[in-house]
Amino acid sequence: MARRKKIYEGKAKILYEGPEPGTIVQYFKDDATAFNAQKKDVVDGKGVLNNRLSEYFMTGLNNIGVPTHFIRRLNMREQLVRSCEIIPLEIIVRNFAAGSLSKRLGIEEGTSLPRPIVEYCYKDDKLGDPLVTEEHIAAFGWASQQDMDDILSLALRVNDFMSGVMMAVGINLVDFKIEIGRVYDGDFQRLIIADEISPDSCRLWDIETGQKLDKDVFRRDLGSLTDAYTEVARRLGVMPKNATQITRPTLIN
Repeated sequence: MARRKKIYEGKAKILYEGPEPGTIVQYFKDDATAFNAQKKDVVDGKGVLNNRLSEYFMTGLNNIGVPTHFIRRLNMREQLVRSCEIIPLEIIVRNFAAGSLSKRLGIEEGTSLPRPIVEYCYKDDKLGDPLVTEEHIAAFGWASQQDMDDILSLALRVNDFMSGVMMAVGINLVDFKIEIGRVYDGDFQRLIIADEISPDSCRLWDIETGQKLDKDVFRRDLGSLTDAYTEVARRLGVMPKNATQITRPTLIN
């Protein structure tokens, strides 16, 4: 890996300056975290799998006209993405009750919801990414009303696409979270899907058995996270070669 300037390092990824203006290299780490990083581990091969799976989903969205920041995959752990201004919100779409929704409302996990529910959380690790309403978003200027209309539309389109893709391989898309970025073409602004879409950011349950194939495997100590992610990649036909022999490389800043 060529030496280049690091822009940011998060829990699961490192961002480097891209080779061209307006681009960023996104590097997928093997680090696994849960409960706002209170639980941590290193899972060999996780970054490779998430890179390949995010490429698969982002490419599919681009192909159906849902704009994303994804440009191309560079290697097994890196992809080139478009630089954008991230809106400080996590957009959560829920199709089945699980996780915090079940705890907050006392709904049994796995209950099918009458329609997709879209929730918003303010992106701030120190605050634990608290749930917020559109009133908060408008009052604090995080997004305009037009932005919120566009965000809702994008989130539901992603849900339609992802639900169909996963159902075709015997997996229920229980819920997922995405981030949205702003890009500017002159004076014109548009919103795009940013960050990643992977089993780190989705709940994926086998339709027949209910087996969890997402980060809940790590959160709840249910087995091998690499095996779960590899199973998702295998079903989608994007499992990288020698995935079981992936090792954690040394990072060069």
